[in-house]
Amino acid sequence: MNLPASASPAGQLPPVEPHVVASAVEDLTPRLRKKLDAAIERCAGLAATASGQVVSISWGEDAVVTLTPGPSGTIADPGAARCGCLLAPRCLHRADVLSACPVAEAGLLETSEPVADASPGSDADPGAPLAPATGQETAQNTIGRATTEAGPGARQVAAAAGLWDAAAAVLGGGVPGAGAVPQAELLRAAHTARLAGLHRAEAAALRVVRGLRAARARHDGHRLADLVSALRELLLTAGRLAAADPDPALVGTARRAYRQGEALKVYGVCREPVISVTGYGGVVTHLVAEDGRWFSVADVRPGGSARARGAATATVALGAAALDHAQLARGGLLISGATISPEGRLGAGRGVRANPVAGLSWSASPLAALFARPLAETAGVTFSGDPWGDPQDGGGAGQPVGCDLVIVGAEGDRVLARELPPRAEPGGGADAFPVSAGRSGADGSLRGPLVRLAPADSHPDLAHVANLRQLASRPGLRVRVIGRLDPDRAATLRPLAIGPVPGAGPTLRLPAEWMDRADLGYDRLRGSHLPSREDCRLREEAAEAGTDPVAAAPLWRARRLVELAVSGGRRAVAESARGDSLAQRAALRRAGFETAADLVDALTAEADRRTRDVFGRLADSGGDRYAWTWLAAAVHLTVTERALVRASWHDGHVRCAPGERAG
Repeated sequence: MNLPASASPAGQLPPVEPHVVASAVEDLTPRLRKKLDAAIERCAGLAATASGQVVSISWGEDAVVTLTPGPSGTIADPGAARCGCLLAPRCLHRADVLSACPVAEAGLLETSEPVADASPGSDADPGAPLAPATGQETAQNTIGRATTEAGPGARQVAAAAGLWDAAAAVLGGGVPGAGAVPQAELLRAAHTARLAGLHRAEAAALRVVRGLRAARARHDGHRLADLVSALRELLLTAGRLAAADPDPALVGTARRAYRQGEALKVYGVCREPVISVTGYGGVVTHLVAEDGRWFSVADVRPGGSARARGAATATVALGAAALDHAQLARGGLLISGATISPEGRLGAGRGVRANPVAGLSWSASPLAALFARPLAETAGVTFSGDPWGDPQDGGGAGQPVGCDLVIVGAEGDRVLARELPPRAEPGGGADAFPVSAGRSGADGSLRGPLVRLAPADSHPDLAHVANLRQLASRPGLRVRVIGRLDPDRAATLRPLAIGPVPGAGPTLRLPAEWMDRADLGYDRLRGSHLPSREDCRLREEAAEAGTDPVAAAPLWRARRLVELAVSGGRRAVAESARGDSLAQRAALRRAGFETAADLVDALTAEADRRTRDVFGRLADSGGDRYAWTWLAAAVHLTVTERALVRASWHDGHVRCAPGERAG
């Protein structure tokens, strides 16, 4: 396969292990290191040629870099990357191509099965199947657990200290200063952490490197908030381990092994398209067992949005079940010998046997129980977890939830809705209240919590945005929703699928073959699926969203400074202190966020702190104090915003104690 010279080879390059990139950069002379960032930008326009698994990048007639991946498709050996120039292997061409390759996933050894990180917030494909852990990985995990029972060992403390130093250097320079050389130092520290068994810290370091690359390349999918979150996680984990914190959660696991042998009967709930910023695409079908547990079957591979659309009707790779994902989402499976990951992913092992069974309506048990719990109660449980837990574990934040809503209006690209009270009788669902009877009063007006529905994915190739527009056109429409709670926005739900609400009142009229549910990423709602506007008319005036406690709080001032430290570096924070720093702190204190104001003050002061040597010359003041100060501000901001989001689900009112409100 020949690629045109105008095509970027980055999308065709195989993933590379962190230590291979770090070694290639370390072997360069100081003069060549200064040229590395410019060479990486040039690499995007070079011609690439793929012959089987071997990929070649031509820099000229006598400088062709050849990459030969191993059985897993990853460059794990420095000898697998060769260049034909006279300076090889210590040449700029080889180091440049390796620096342009995607970073291999954390903790993956050579294996014949594709494995990817699918946890919330990951940059990898969020649905690829995980292979069972190897014996070496199991031994590493056992050693890691044993060492953390009495605290990390000396080797782990040293590895964590190295990660801290590399991350603090990245924070000090910000995105503009985090070129290929600082990234290579962070990758080397991540590899050392892997060898020491610090899998959680390694995974965080790799997420930081991917975020830095996306930010410097100005990728459309890059979000500064994700990079800030990854750097906060890395510094927090490495700092605590370097201080010999004995918390076993700080170590993490190399790979989450499947358990085998369980018999299951699961029913399809919905399909969710997956489009990753790293070029993966596919579908995840969500299932519920008879006991109410959530499971999923994923089909995610390289291919982007085209792969996500095609996988909607791809055959399910689970036993000998001859059905596709569209049929599974509205059907069921009887599985024997099921292999299940800790996240609930069903694997396709050799001993798995699966037979199709008839699906269930959302109003039938056990699926009806999904809609019997108020959103406020669900949000209280979801957002009250351990803020210091491993983000790779996901917890309940990524698990879908169900509710019954009545549409009341629109606000920008979001749909406004009120929650209908759950049914009192067994079986779940919504009670047969008239559409204008919410949780309140004799006046018949809607008083339930105001919920904002935002697109689960705004990609133009998916149907989420178009379907939400259809819902917004029918104020008064009652819908049954399966979605995820947004942890970063006040009272926001990101719907994955919708269906009609049982009982009286205007609701959806879906085709019989849809089994009374529409997957919002794939199925497109038409006018014939909706009741008339006259039938949906509300008795009350159009609803207003009211105040968003997260957006309205002056915490955005602290958030801006925390993000500025990452996007611009320490110097940018110091420059901001010469502006409206006093006004920022005053606004925070007036709102009751005393601790946030103190942390903002400390961060700006530390960023502008300069030390001098005995001759009066400016000296390097070190990055440790600055990194700890930034970390304190970032962690406090995260916990405070989470408290505001949790409070926003209680009828939209934030209840705070006197003094430092929600802080």
